[in-house]
Amino acid sequence: MTETILEGLDDILVRTGKYANKKELIEDALRALLRTKPEMRREVAMYLYKNGKISLSRGAEICGVNIEDFKEILRERGIKIEVPSIPSGEIDREVEVILNL
Repeated sequence: MTETILEGLDDILVRTGKYANKKELIEDALRALLRTKPEMRREVAMYLYKNGKISLSRGAEICGVNIEDFKEILRERGIKIEVPSIPSGEIDREVEVILNL
């Protein structure tokens, strides 16, 4: 069986002190992957948004686009854009502040 250079590379990088542990190595590798593959950042942002883990603005930030472009990306994938509910009392207070300006 022929080994590739990738097999055991994680152990080598930890043993030579380049990384403190495999967790640190994996995190760095994932960051590098997301930096070089914007489509993967987009997929991650859509997944996190769809599953309620991040806000619309955070999703746009992860994608590297503005909020309107992120909304369009979500629409193209058929992902529902959630509009946060605001209690009526809070709306009434905001309207009062605006009217008193």
